[in-house]
Amino acid sequence: MAQHARIKLASIEIDKINQICSDIKDIAEKTGVNLRGPIPLPTKKLKVTTRKSPSGEGKASWERYEMRVHKRLIDLAANERTLRLVMRVPIPEGLNIEIEMIEA
Repeated sequence: MAQHARIKLASIEIDKINQICSDIKDIAEKTGVNLRGPIPLPTKKLKVTTRKSPSGEGKASWERYEMRVHKRLIDLAANERTLRLVMRVPIPEGLNIEIEMIEA
């Protein structure tokens, strides 16, 4: 059976995810392995609503904050050379990356 590497990327900054995805695409093209993705997964929106005034007095005005967590999924063939090159890609601060091996 052939093995594949499943790479999951998550970050609140979309530019960092797109940069890493393009780096992994370049590595896959150079080594000639099959690549599926980057597949965009649903964006998680974390919302917080707080009251502007510190006490209960005054006008009832609210502030709304939102943080979006963007996710991508990449599947590529588990070639040892390719995985070694993917591991060497510099990961920027604030980007979460998971690599797992799956049977295909």
